[in-house]
This record gives sequence, structure tokens and C-alpha cells, in this order.
Amino acid sequence: MSNLDDPGSCAIDWGRADHLIELALNEDLDMVGDATTLAVVPENAVSRAVLLCKEKEMVVCGLPIAERVFKIVEPRLEFDPRLDEGSVCHAGDILAVIRGPARGILTAERTALNFLQRLCGVATTARRYAKELEGFKTVVLDTRKTTPGYRNLEKYAVSVGGASNHRIGLYDRIMIKDNHRELAALEGDGAIARAVARARKAYPELEIEVEADTLDEVAEAAEAGVEYIMLDNMDNETMKKAVAIVGGRAKLEASGGITLERLRSIGEIGVDFVSSGALTHSVKAADISLDIEVEK
Repeated sequence: MSNLDDPGSCAIDWGRADHLIELALNEDLDMVGDATTLAVVPENAVSRAVLLCKEKEMVVCGLPIAERVFKIVEPRLEFDPRLDEGSVCHAGDILAVIRGPARGILTAERTALNFLQRLCGVATTARRYAKELEGFKTVVLDTRKTTPGYRNLEKYAVSVGGASNHRIGLYDRIMIKDNHRELAALEGDGAIARAVARARKAYPELEIEVEADTLDEVAEAAEAGVEYIMLDNMDNETMKKAVAIVGGRAKLEASGGITLERLRSIGEIGVDFVSSGALTHSVKAADISLDIEVEK
């Protein structure tokens, strides 16, 4: 279960990761394999390759995944990480060195880079967001707006970058959003209180968060005794009023329209969390290359 009072790191779920790697390799190799490499590269060729950072500044993330890809393709490959997960590197820095059968290196190259570039991009973006709120109590959270199938890895990358994870899925927290409220309102007034009461009864072990679009909804959610209230698409002045209304009865999360430029002003308001889908849904993949040389 996720716990926003103790935002922790999302570790790699290797069961899910291995399944994703298998799918990625299968779509690249199908039943044939790497036709070009098999046709051109001598079977006994041995090479050394380096994974090279080409970004001005980048957070390293995904080296264990890249290593797994190389080892699945060719177990005889040696993978030597030169930087730690979460470290900051710059253009020209070597992330890892790979040695062994050249065919295996070339066959695994693109799949390994696809994972690595994506995860480094997410971690780097998370670092930028987290740094904006240094000195404030406000914690940066990710969302469920993740690439299908990649949620565990992208949330892992967010935590490596220094931000924190919101709920993992629909199963580990009650989140009463606008559409839930609209449907609950079909039964009359008091939709939020009624929805909260039903959620407590059905899943007493889960924490409850209510998405509020107005200050009236903020007040109703606080009165219902929820643990968290999401302030959805509110401007800073409205959020200040929400903080006063709640008075510490629930944790407050700012969400919607969150940009890097707004983060410090939101931190000054005193909300507990700020969540942004931009940590995962619109990230630019990092620029990383694999440079290979034949060992004499």
C-alpha cells in the first residue's frame, strides 16, 4: 500500500520487468533474430562497448534493466556499471562498459537503450521538479499517467530522480474523483460524505482521498474525515483558502496545471503534496549512445 506520509522508493518488480523485456525483445527479434548481425558479424567476434551520456546533465536510471537485457540476449556478456543509479552525469561520461560476444551486444543494443533512455528521461525530469521544492515541506508526486505496462519502472525512475510515488494503481487507495462524485450525487445531496462512508465500509484498510474542485467540496471532504484532499486545478489564492478551511485535518495535494514555474509558489502555500503527470507522460527520452569497438 502506498503511504504519502512516508513517500518511499518504488523498487523494480523483476517479475513485471522480465515480462516487459521479453515482450520488447520478441517484437524486435520475432522468430528470426537479428538478421543483419547474424549475416554480417562473425560468430566468434568479441567486442567492448560503452554506454555514453550525450546530455548536458542527466540522472542515471535503468542500468539494472539494461544489464538484464544484455544478459538475457547473451549470458556470456560482462556488464560493468560505472555510475550509480540516481547519480548525475554529463556529456561524455560512461554509464557502463559491456564486454563479450559482439553479436549479443548488437542484438541487445536497441532494446537496452530504449529502456535506459526512457528511464533516465523520467528520472531527470523528476529531479528537476524535486529540486524546485527544496526547502519546502511540499513533496512532488507522480500519477497513474504512465506508459501502459511501464508503470513500475517509470515510478521506480521517479523515485530514483528524487521525487515520490503516489498510489500505484486502483487497488491501493480509495480515490474519489469528479466522476465518482457525479454518480454518487444521483442519489441526492451529500455525495462526498456518502461515498466516503461506503468506501470505509467496503475497504477499511485503505486510505481515502477526495478530489475537490471547489472550496465547498474541500470543506465537505474534510468534514467526512478523509486522509487526503486533492485540490484540482485551483489557483494559488484558492489553495490558500483551502489550507485555512482544512486546518490540518487532512493532507492536501495540489494537482492539475502543475508546471515547473509554479512549484515554488505552491510550496509557499503550505500544501503537503503536488502531483504532476508530466513526470511520466510527456518526458523526453535521454540521449545515450552505445559505442562499440572490436577487441584485437
